Amino acid sequence: MRVRPLAIAGAWEITPVLHGDSRGLFTEAFKAETLAEVIGHRFDLAQVNLSVSAAGVLRGIHFADVPPGQAKYVTCPSGAVLDVIVDIRVGSPTFGVHDTVLLDDTDRRAVYLSEGLGHGFCSLADGSTVTYLCSTGYNPTGEHGIDPLDPALGIEWPTTAHDGTPLTYSLSEKDIAAPSLAAAADSGLLPSYAEVADYLRSLAPTPS
Repeated sequence: MRVRPLAIAGAWEITPVLHGDSRGLFTEAFKAETLAEVIGHRFDLAQVNLSVSAAGVLRGIHFADVPPGQAKYVTCPSGAVLDVIVDIRVGSPTFGVHDTVLLDDTDRRAVYLSEGLGHGFCSLADGSTVTYLCSTGYNPTGEHGIDPLDPALGIEWPTTAHDGTPLTYSLSEKDIAAPSLAAAADSGLLPSYAEVADYLRSLAPTPS
């Protein structure tokens, strides 16, 4: 598989090698050894989440308190989504910057985002299925959101679906009520760049 760093430190795009013939297709969708080499520590899988979304559904921007945070390895086995990763680490050189990757059932790319980053996506087709391999389990008191339509983020969400039809955005009540990036920062809700860096260093293996 090919790994490409995104515009935000701690986030990567993973493109697998596809082996297909008249019978179908096979690919290695996740390789723990390869990922560990990239991120500098072992990825401990604690929970696997799955969502199915109609075209136009926006989910995010979601993040978790650090520590322990929640790293995610995200794929789209069916359908298509525009995946968005946002640097919400206060004090980061790229604070407020985002990057995007098209995840679909054609190229079968994945994204990995480390602890302390924000994540969301827009579904581009009915029935788009997204899987999330998560480093920690669900923690309702430690998980938060930022308004995905906050103009300060500057995210250019898609306006048309994969089939060319116009998209009408649909958000959960929780995501609609989420604060702007500035409001979240002012309230102390966001993780700090230094604290996240310290936590990630603690995950690195100790030299023998």
